Amino acid sequence: MTKDIEAPPPAADASTTAPVHHTPLPVHHIPLPVLMADTGGGEQLITARAPTTRSTTGTVQWWQRHNGRWRQAGWAPARFGAGGLTEGSTRVQGTSTTPTGLYDLPFAFGTTPPPPGTAVPYRRAGADSWWCEDNASASYNRWVAPLPPDCAAGESERLADYPTQYARALVIGFNYHRPVHGRGAGIFLHVNGKGATAGCVSVPAGAMARILSWIRPSAHPHIALDTAYGPTALARY
Repeated sequence: MTKDIEAPPPAADASTTAPVHHTPLPVHHIPLPVLMADTGGGEQLITARAPTTRSTTGTVQWWQRHNGRWRQAGWAPARFGAGGLTEGSTRVQGTSTTPTGLYDLPFAFGTTPPPPGTAVPYRRAGADSWWCEDNASASYNRWVAPLPPDCAAGESERLADYPTQYARALVIGFNYHRPVHGRGAGIFLHVNGKGATAGCVSVPAGAMARILSWIRPSAHPHIALDTAYGPTALARY
């Protein structure tokens, strides 16, 4: 599978079938950003955490730093890749895995207008808006409009074909600035579809709108994708 689109989950295990609780998260724990080696240097951070690398569900939290202290600004249940999570630097395209690591958020896009208060650059996706995922293309892992001749449609996503998932989305800077062909393309934070993703992180539509209204480019926001334990745990980023 070459596209990062909604995909059915793999065979169930304890880490993928645990129910998501909608009660407020505990506030007495140490804020996750405090445990990180690097938060990207900005004043805003999104953390997307799964219990283990086999998990397809977890939690997204967004954090604001004020006077040197991190405070949680919101949270939502999250979905991850149908193949679980894997170290971003060694990820292979087509594995339906979510790449762990710390990434910037280059811009937002959507098939619908941005929510009120959106300050991050936002592109409207139309009929000719594509995300090139063709490893043979010079436009690999880039928004293109229209699709260039060297980028095969069968190896790419026409964004308007996914009006639910891409109603609103944030581009995650995985493999974006200096793309390594074959590592993966089109990794986004977007609205939930029917199930696990093919590598993206997804949240309910309301949470996606709140995140876009909250983010400020001047705060240099980043996103950390991680697991609670093991070599892909957040503390290493």
